[in-house]
This record gives sequence, structure tokens and C-alpha cells, in this order.
Amino acid sequence: MIRRLIFIFGCMSVQAGFAQGPVSNVDRDIVFQSVNVIPMDRETVLKEQTVVVRNGKIVSIGTNVKPAANALVVDAKGKYLVPGWSEMHAHVPAIDDFGPMKDVLTLYLANGITTIRGMLGNAKHLELREQVRSGKVLGPNFYTTGPAFSGQSVKTAARGIEMVKEEKAAGYDYLKLLPGLTKETFPGIAKTSRELGIGMVGHVSFAVGVWAAIDAGYSSIDHLDGFVEAIVPGTDTLAEQETGLFGAWIAYAADTTRIPRLIKGLKDKNIRVVPTQAIAERWLSPLPASAYENDPEWKYMTAEEKKNWLNAKSSYVNNPKFNRERAEAFVKIRRKLILACQQGGVQLMLGCDAPQVLNVPGFATHHELKYLVDSGLTPYEALKTGTVNVASYLNKKDSGSIKAGNVSDLVLLAANPLENIGNTKTIEGVMIGTRWLPKSFLDSELKKLEK
Repeated sequence: MIRRLIFIFGCMSVQAGFAQGPVSNVDRDIVFQSVNVIPMDRETVLKEQTVVVRNGKIVSIGTNVKPAANALVVDAKGKYLVPGWSEMHAHVPAIDDFGPMKDVLTLYLANGITTIRGMLGNAKHLELREQVRSGKVLGPNFYTTGPAFSGQSVKTAARGIEMVKEEKAAGYDYLKLLPGLTKETFPGIAKTSRELGIGMVGHVSFAVGVWAAIDAGYSSIDHLDGFVEAIVPGTDTLAEQETGLFGAWIAYAADTTRIPRLIKGLKDKNIRVVPTQAIAERWLSPLPASAYENDPEWKYMTAEEKKNWLNAKSSYVNNPKFNRERAEAFVKIRRKLILACQQGGVQLMLGCDAPQVLNVPGFATHHELKYLVDSGLTPYEALKTGTVNVASYLNKKDSGSIKAGNVSDLVLLAANPLENIGNTKTIEGVMIGTRWLPKSFLDSELKKLEK
């Protein structure tokens, strides 16, 4: 009985496709009628389909499907159904209060993101992960790293090895690496992670370098960290502070003939890449802070957060090392690297590093998709980074595309994202597992989060 009551609110009539609250399909089918399906296992649009979802699975797709008598039918004529997106570099507050954590999950879910990988975990995140899986908390499928490995948390090689064992035993999904690891502390972490089967994700420490990270078999390298340093001649003669965040101060001197070797190294080791290009295009771009201060998504952040983020942006452009032309060169070389990954067979995964400077959870993921297209990917290729590629990475054969038997993590859009990637913002509803969340409900939840 409890399962039957969870999240069943609002109108339940057969044509209540846009009821006011979430609707569960544990006891009844949810049917998207006359919908255009973008299956994502190929670049096409299946027009005027009927998609039937039952108990968290897609059970049928076709043009001659008759809904069950008690089904909730969503009139989706003229709309587009796509797999839910994955955000693979999310930050959920690493605190003891579930309230702010749930708020961040809502921001992601309302933006069509049905899976996240939390990149700065703690013990509370393990509890939150279980509450999401059990249905007690409404949120995206949740994977989490443990507390970060950094120059502060890992002072000795022995401590690094010990932390890997602790986090594996605790049940974290991945190990998050931050800057500050050394040639003395990193090898033990890498060796133990391989032995225990828990992947390293995140930053590449300057003292370690991208080639050692590749050799160590990172699960994913995020931010393109270490990539610029790898293609700029003479980086090994510089101190870390001379290169700037992600190589921002030296990118203008990049030797693009070095890119193919880097791409081959990544592909040969099957290392995934999460670009978080939204950080570069917004925080580390040549634009002033004023270019962002009126963004509509600011209403979901506190005045203090907005102030801190705008100050961080101003500090960057006012840094004595800042040069507009070199900042433009930094953004451009990152775009070249992203396109080279795509063309070279390195699997890109969608991630934008939010909440982080100028990046609001959920909304920033749509910015990231645009920046991927700006880098030269087609809209279809950009959408794959948050669907098909992530399903491959997570080894979830029943996700990332729309077909019978797959999980029903879906987004209903008012317009075709293959024609314009900006159409990912036209969300009419989100299906997460067994629950259909219509636009009216999502809008009401977002309204509660306005500051």
C-alpha cells in the first residue's frame, strides 16, 4: 500500500497528461501518445509514436499501440521524447542537512537530468543515494564519490592508500581527485584503486601530469585538466602558479600538433573525458562579470552566492596575468581539444561543474550542451555525451536510449533538440523511473526554490 501511495498526487483522469503533481506508474501505465521519439541509438526522429511505460520500464513503442483502459495518457502530439540526461560532474552540498541537498536534486531533475555523479561526497551522500533509490527522496539516479584526495587530505603515500581502502569499504562509487597530489602520493592511490576496482575521477594534479594520469587509467578526466599543459612546450620548466587554472595563462602558446598524441593516449586507455566547458566559457572567458549578472537562473541562488561568484569572475579578469586575447585563445584551444576527442573516438561525457562559479545546477548543463555544439559537435553528438556515452560508461545497457525494455528516464520537449540544441530547455515534463513529473509540477517546485 505504501508503494501505491508514494508520489501519487493531483488529477488521475485518463487525459490528465499535465496533472498538477507527480503520477506513479507502479499500478498503471503512463502513455505518451502521438509523440516524436528521438531514440538516441541512431540519429533519427520516429514520428507520431505511442510510447507505453509501466513500472519504470518502456514496454512498447509503435504507431498502433492501444493504451490500457486505466492508463494515464499524455497528449504529446507535436512534442519530442528523449532519454533523460546525465550530469557527470555535479556538486551536491557536502553537509549534514538534507534540505539543501534535496534542493540541488530538484534543480537537476527540473532541467531533465535523470542521473548525476556527485563529485564531492561524504557519508551523508551515501544515505542520500539510498533514499533516492528507495523512492523516499525524489531526485535523479545518484552516484557519488567519496571525500576528495588532495594535497591537504593526502600528506603521505600511506595515507593515500588507506583512503582508497576506506572509501571502497564505505561503498562510494568513485574516488574524487583534486589538485595537490604528488609523484610520491599519487602512485599508491592509482595502484590501490586498480586493485580494488574503484575508479579515479576528476582533476589531474600538476605535479602528476596528464601522461601519468593516462598511464594510471583514470576512469574519467574532468575539466580537460592537464590537457593544455600537455600541449604547451616547456611547461615542465614552469611552476604551477605560472600556468593558471587549467592552463589558462599559457594556452596561447599551445602546439596543436601535439593534440593527436594526447587523443590517442586517452583512447588507447579508454579514458572518458568530462569537459566542463561551461567553466571555461563563463568563468574563464574574456567577458566581464556584468555579462552574467542578469542571468535568469540567478533567482535560485542566494545573494551571497551570487556576490561570491561575480567576485570570482571579476578577480579573474582583473588579475595582472589576464589578457583578453589570451583568454580567447584559452577558450578556443579547449574547443579544439573537445572536437579532437569527439573525432578521435574519445568518449565525452556531459558535465558542467555546478554549483560552481556562474554555473547554476541544471541550468548550466544546458549551457554545456551549447558549448559542445560551439566546439564543433553536432546536436546529436552533444546529446550522446549525456545519454548513450554515459550508459556505456556505467555499463547500463538498459539506459541512454529509448527502446522497449529500457528504463523510463525520459524528457518531453516542446521542440526538436536535433534542429537546435537550445531546444533542450523546452521541457514539458520529466519521467524519472516510475514517476511522471509534468511541467506544472516542475514549475511549482522551482518556484519554491526562488531566493
